[in-house]
Parts: sequence; structure tokens; C-alpha cells
Amino acid sequence: MWIYHSIFYQIYPIGFCGAPVHNDGQTVPRILKIRDWSGYLEDLGVNSLILNPIFESDNHGYDTRDFRAVDCRLGTNRDFADVCRDLHLHHIKIVLDGVFNHVGRGFWAFQDVIQKKWDSPYRDWFHISFEGNSAYNDGFWYEGWEGHYELVKLNLQNPAVVDYLLDCVKFWIDTFDIDGLRLDVAYCLEPDFMRRLRSFTRQIKPDFALIGEVLFGDYNRIVNPEMLHSCTNYECYKGIYSSLNSMNMFEIAHSLHRQYGSDPWCIYRGSHLMSFVDNHDVTRIFSILNNKNHLAAAYGLLFGMPGIPCIYYGSEWGEPGVKTPGNDYGLRPCFEKPAPNELTDFLKKLIHIRKNSDGLCNGNYRNVVLTNHQLIFERAAEKEKIFVCLNASDQLYCANHGDLHGDGTELLTGTALHLDGRLEMPPYSVQYIQYLK
Repeated sequence: MWIYHSIFYQIYPIGFCGAPVHNDGQTVPRILKIRDWSGYLEDLGVNSLILNPIFESDNHGYDTRDFRAVDCRLGTNRDFADVCRDLHLHHIKIVLDGVFNHVGRGFWAFQDVIQKKWDSPYRDWFHISFEGNSAYNDGFWYEGWEGHYELVKLNLQNPAVVDYLLDCVKFWIDTFDIDGLRLDVAYCLEPDFMRRLRSFTRQIKPDFALIGEVLFGDYNRIVNPEMLHSCTNYECYKGIYSSLNSMNMFEIAHSLHRQYGSDPWCIYRGSHLMSFVDNHDVTRIFSILNNKNHLAAAYGLLFGMPGIPCIYYGSEWGEPGVKTPGNDYGLRPCFEKPAPNELTDFLKKLIHIRKNSDGLCNGNYRNVVLTNHQLIFERAAEKEKIFVCLNASDQLYCANHGDLHGDGTELLTGTALHLDGRLEMPPYSVQYIQYLK
């Protein structure tokens, strides 16, 4: 499956394109801005793009009005089709945000219910009771997503709703030639809906990818041959920055072994979860790290660990951004143009190494050296093994281990090495040491 060997880049289009926060009804082709970045993305080395909501909505994109029309603040369907063609010409696949759990109050079917009440043919598309009332004085009560009544929960047990959503997905594939979907709040979706979606998309486009947003619980519940190909790995997201801030590498090492290690109780061995250090919902990695010298180690972990790495736009050059209660817009800014720097150059090297390494994409995971401040783990495939070596300390560290032996190559510098069980790890360093079998 192509996503298992991909490097993802995530953009929140409404913010990225500088669109108004609230839908003003004005059609402006802001989505074309993504074309201006396609060459930069190809040069960076990413080959897959996740776009957060692009369809007509009330405000932030997750309150959909129309699944078949690009949000007027971003342009038209024709504008987005042009963007998709350009991305594909730059060898970048496109994954859209599938917001199927809820819609906005402006969604056409919900508006029909507001107007016609019991007489609306769409009343069973939602979870409605005509014995109550809403905070908007609609004359009926309805279920909102997690108490947010601007987000009207869809009834995914209604076959008409499922058929409508699947028909929209087919429309996106036919119109824009998209390559996959990120399923918003996948942990809330009906399992049967995800099974149907997997079967449906497989018939239309056999390599169509499905990636779920999952915050907690057992990822195997939805990442399996019948449902989704991957999901967000929030456990290791937290482990990366927390380990560095507390100077306790045992935390991330424990999570990685628990998920991907060789012991019988390791739970996700063979799976490819989506790995990240930040996204549109959380404080950026630059702002959450207490010591900015740890940026290299954070990304060294991201590209060295099992999973599918994903970069959030702007973080590749160390953009700050802090999540504040009730306001995510500071995390979703507009940039006039890319601002690459030394961190970006470092990520380009990591991306190149990752894309060309079977060990890093598919290899087994094993902890080799572990202290509070240092971590060395092995990624081993049939013809290659790589030691990912991280020193989060401001002091030189000499690692001693019998497996650090023989002739290898440090991939970030291209330096040939001969190790005899001892490795010098400079302060705040990342090393990827390759041995060919």
C-alpha cells in the first residue's frame, strides 16, 4: 500500500490560504495558492498531502454545508481540480478530510428539517426528538457532536445517509482524482460505516487510502483489513515531546516497544500508524519543547520510528504556535511563501533517508541502548538494519553495546564508520547508522 512508504504533509486550507474565518459568501480562488507550493513540497521530498476541510461550510470547515462544492472562500470545484492535477504532476498524492460524523447547521438537509419539521424527508438523517427544543429554538432537539450544537450529528445507521456520503466520495474521486481520505473523529464513526466505505472505495480505486483520526483506545479496533489502513498515533505523539521535556527517554521507548516490539504482547507490530509531532489541533512542536535544541531529536524520532511520518505546514522551519482554549486559529496561519532554514534542510535529509530505507519503512523495532537522556533503537529489515541514535543531553555520551559493531554508514553525513561496540554521541545529536546485510 502506497501510504506505508509515504511522507505526508498536512495543510489546513482555510487558514493556509488566508480565507475569512466565517463564510462571507464571496467566491475567491484562494485554493490556487497550493499550486505555488507544489514545487517546494516536491523538493522537500513529501509525496502525499493531507488537506483539512475544503468543502462549503459555515465557518471552520468541519461544519459542512455542501459536500459537493468547494468552499467559496477557497474558490470553485474547477479551481481545486486544477490544484489536484498540478499536485499529481509533482508526484504528490492527495488525501481529503472526510467529515462524516457531523455537519453544520447550514447543511442543506438539516435546513430542510428546520423549515418543514415532521414533514421533512430528511428528519431521520439526524438524531432528532420533536418532544424537545434546541438552544437555537428550532422547535426540536437534536444531538450535537460532543455537546457542540453547531455540529449536527449524522445518523450513520440510516442507509440513505450512508448512500449519500458514499456517492459524495465517488464524486470526489471522479472530479478531483483524490487518493485517500482522513476520517475526522473516526473514533465516533459507526464500524459498519467504515467497513462499507473500505469496500466501496476499494472497488472504485483499489489503492485508495483511509486514515482515521483516533485519540485514544485500541487502534486495532479500526485499523484492520476490513476498515482503515492507518490512524493517528496520539500515544507516541505525546511520548515524543514529553520524553524530551522531562529528559526521560524511557517514556517514548516504552511506547514504541509496547506498540511495535517483538514480544507477544506488543500490540501494533506490522501496522503502520500515522506519526506526527504536531498538527492543526495541538501546540506546535517548536512551542511545546522546553529546550529548542531538542527539535532535531523530535524529528529524528519521527522519521526513525515505525509508522507513517506527517509534517504540519510551517513546522518544518520551526514555526511557533500555541493552542488556546476555544481558539485554534493561531495554529492555522497563512504564510505568504515557504521560509526554509537549517531545520528544513535537516528534515530534507531525514525524508530522503526514510523514503529510500526498507528498514525504516517496514523494519522491526528493538530498543538497544536506553538511558534518561539517550536512546538507540534498531530498525531491521531483510537486507538492512539501521540504528537510530539520539542524544538529548548537552554532554557528549559514549554508548557501549555489543550490537554497535562492524562497518556501517552514518546516513545523515554519509560518513563511513567502523564500530567496535562503542559509539560517540555528540550533544543534541541524531545519527542514523546503516548496516547492509
